[in-house]
Amino acid sequence: MSIAAGCSTSKAEYTSGVAERILLIDDDPRLAGMVSEYLGGAGFRVAVAGEGRAGLEMLAREPFDALVLDLMLPDMDGLEVCKALRAGSDTPILMLTARGDAMDRIVGLELGADDYLAKPFEPRELLARLRAILRRHRKSPEVSRLLRFGRLEIDRDARAARLDGEDKTLTAYQFALLLALAGNAGRVMSRDALMDLVKGEPLEAFDRSIDVQVSRIRQLIEDDPKKPRRLLTVRGAGYVFAKAQD
Repeated sequence: MSIAAGCSTSKAEYTSGVAERILLIDDDPRLAGMVSEYLGGAGFRVAVAGEGRAGLEMLAREPFDALVLDLMLPDMDGLEVCKALRAGSDTPILMLTARGDAMDRIVGLELGADDYLAKPFEPRELLARLRAILRRHRKSPEVSRLLRFGRLEIDRDARAARLDGEDKTLTAYQFALLLALAGNAGRVMSRDALMDLVKGEPLEAFDRSIDVQVSRIRQLIEDDPKKPRRLLTVRGAGYVFAKAQD
């Protein structure tokens, strides 16, 4: 029986799983409840968000091992969520959709989704696909969780930046901005693109303009903020995070 039609799968059908953390972003409470129950019975710990921005905020606050992401959400579609997450994270993404449009699947995969599952679906197929992307992710180099640029380290899981081993105090918004730039190292990022990637971050009680925040980040990660070598301005275009650093 498909999950969309109801779930009568018995506990005996579950195979043992590790206690990995899964975030489900879906605005259908009935479906979310059934998926949570099924995956919970398979050994996963499941959290649920009903909107894209709420899901991104949860992902920013705490680490998850994988994301199950519905394409159709009330505030922003799953493709936008996928794009925003991929700016600074390699968390595995399994996308769900009720639409049969092949273009959605292609775009989703191009934006960084690891797999795609159409509704209605069999719960065992969801579980099998989720386990498959988690296995592939575990085989990936562990260094992917830690971005290193010479003497500068950016720790995605700890949401921390270190220069010469010394922790640098960044606000949540500044860290999200730094991660968006570093996650696209070598690529020129416009101010509009950066604003789009970091939207949903907690608002700070100070000027959120990109230029002001870049200046403050430079004070923390540059040896000489007036002559930056890591976070560079591209006149008339935006900013670029240098790949090669000392």
